[in-house]
Amino acid sequence: MEVYLDNASTTKVSKVVFDAMKPYLQEEYGNPSSLHDKGIRIRKVLNTAKKTIASLLHCDHNELYFTSCGTEASNWALKGLAFANHTKGEIITTKVEHHATLHAAQFLETMGYIVHYLDVDSQGFVDLDQLTRLIGDNTLVVSIILANNEIGTIQNLAAISAICEAASVYLHVDAVQAITHMPIDLRTMNVDLMSVSGHKFHAPKGVGLLYIKDGTHIVNLIHGGQQENDLRSGTENVPYIVGFTTALEQGIDHYADYESRLNDYARYFLKRLDEAGVDYRLNGPPIGPDRLPGNLNLSFKGYDGMDLTYYLNKAGIYVSTGSACDSTSIDPSHVLQAIRVPEDYIHATIRFSIGAYTTKDQLDYALDNLIRILNDLK
Repeated sequence: MEVYLDNASTTKVSKVVFDAMKPYLQEEYGNPSSLHDKGIRIRKVLNTAKKTIASLLHCDHNELYFTSCGTEASNWALKGLAFANHTKGEIITTKVEHHATLHAAQFLETMGYIVHYLDVDSQGFVDLDQLTRLIGDNTLVVSIILANNEIGTIQNLAAISAICEAASVYLHVDAVQAITHMPIDLRTMNVDLMSVSGHKFHAPKGVGLLYIKDGTHIVNLIHGGQQENDLRSGTENVPYIVGFTTALEQGIDHYADYESRLNDYARYFLKRLDEAGVDYRLNGPPIGPDRLPGNLNLSFKGYDGMDLTYYLNKAGIYVSTGSACDSTSIDPSHVLQAIRVPEDYIHATIRFSIGAYTTKDQLDYALDNLIRILNDLK
């Protein structure tokens, strides 16, 4: 049996999404910038997709810009703001961001920007008092990961956005892990920019989105044609945009069942470990409204994470030792260091991310083998 428990890394393209994409790969393949009928038909498809996404996220379709991925979206958000606004020289982010944000911020430091990295508590929540102290007249943007890709922590966005609004500071949220895995309503979220990536919710890799609230002063990073209202050049990836739209519709429609089932699975997973007497630590908040459904970041006392991953892989169980974007590093994750996981646990940390297609039988198979491997390696 093969059991895929790395859904936070990427998800498979669902059949519904694949079927929706197929016509735009082979039959309706026109360029949406072309003025003949074949191109005009595709332009209408593109416009419809954007309006559908806008209705799902509750924003104006002119505030949505397609990108190649979440990394591009986050880079554009931070660099686009920095290049467009030269009167403010400070940026605030956190110590638990995805590397797309951290490395973009570090790049801006080389250009003279001062970047403040907020601390988090033992569950990964941002230090709001520290944010309040640091934010000021010279702050350009606060960039926060809404739902952490490693430990599943969902930030208190209402409190963060209130602090930013009071200081008249832009707020960017990395919602790559959040979309379809928690409710998203841009009418109430009060953010200026939001990054999204399709392959986290059963759309293909290679398509993302940046929400830019009307009135946000930002410049483009990619120059060329006049696509995306002159802000993001390059021929639009229409088949993938169709897939993205379909996956978003499906994910939002099925969210309630998804959340309930995955939280039940996560509780069952921990219950089995408890019954087997396994010494583990759940990193991040307890299972519930402050944690992404299906995200289980577990540290096992006295083991080596690479050994556990190796033997799980041999049994056909696919997991991650952290973020897949940093899977080649042998050092403990920066997120685990930021939440101060104890030394005797931190080196054996595995992220089990249960997904929409995970079954109870697969979970039992994974648990049986995990418990066996832990006992064999004692």
